[in-house]
Amino acid sequence: MTIDLHTHTAFSDGTDSPAQLMSAAVAAGLDTVAITDHDTTEGWAPAAAARPEQMVLVRGAEFSTHYRHESGRVSVHLLGYLFDPAAPVLLAEVARLQDDRLHRGMAIVDRLIAGGVPISRQQVLEIAGDAPVGRPHIGRALMAAGLVNSVTEAFEVYLAGNGPYYVDKADTELFDAVALVRAAGGVPVLAHPRSRSAARATDAALLGRLADAGLAGVEADHPDHDAAARAELRAIAGPLGLIVTGSSDYHGTNKAIRIGQERSTAEALAAIVAASSGTTGLLGPGA
Repeated sequence: MTIDLHTHTAFSDGTDSPAQLMSAAVAAGLDTVAITDHDTTEGWAPAAAARPEQMVLVRGAEFSTHYRHESGRVSVHLLGYLFDPAAPVLLAEVARLQDDRLHRGMAIVDRLIAGGVPISRQQVLEIAGDAPVGRPHIGRALMAAGLVNSVTEAFEVYLAGNGPYYVDKADTELFDAVALVRAAGGVPVLAHPRSRSAARATDAALLGRLADAGLAGVEADHPDHDAAARAELRAIAGPLGLIVTGSSDYHGTNKAIRIGQERSTAEALAAIVAASSGTTGLLGPGA
């Protein structure tokens, strides 16, 4: 099997519609792909409707979380797979996160406008469409204004976490998020734990505590991870019994990453399915 367990559509901060993402997955030679938009499951139904007959669809989401590290508040992302999207507690938290994304996005736009940057709230809202507003949408507005050549450059110049325009998100606490995904019958997997600020907090001790709290896996093979990070995560995951996954974290044209650039094994996917409650299963051949 050729499996990519972490992709984003235009329902969060990707540029592909679910149908376009399915076409891209086929073109890349994948036979299994996960939709893991940020803090939303709105892309699940259109992805299921557009799913080619030969493609297996894994339904999930990427949740924004934080961890209180000795060095300060650290942003950590958590992938949740095959959870019940109608679980009441999870529904309430997703609604809270989406509402905060809108207010936080507009606050960043307001700071940029106050700093003389020629973009507008309406422009960003139109770019976001039905998706929760995120920094990549603001980055595309900065591109349209001719201020940067890419969303990546927008993050470097205007949208970095240590920059003057940055506004924190009201993320879920990491251990609470693990518990929420488990309570909804899903499978929590730590996303790119050696990427950006998460790297300073996600050491062996924290992963051990998370495993005890219900964490099921870690995303080791990711474009942001070098060979040493991948080896280290595998060495930690083994004794803890954590599933090791690999994923592209594809965002369409918002990032220079190919769908299927990193992949998971059939064994990892089978372990994820076995760890779920079965309320939300795979869609596709053999499911």
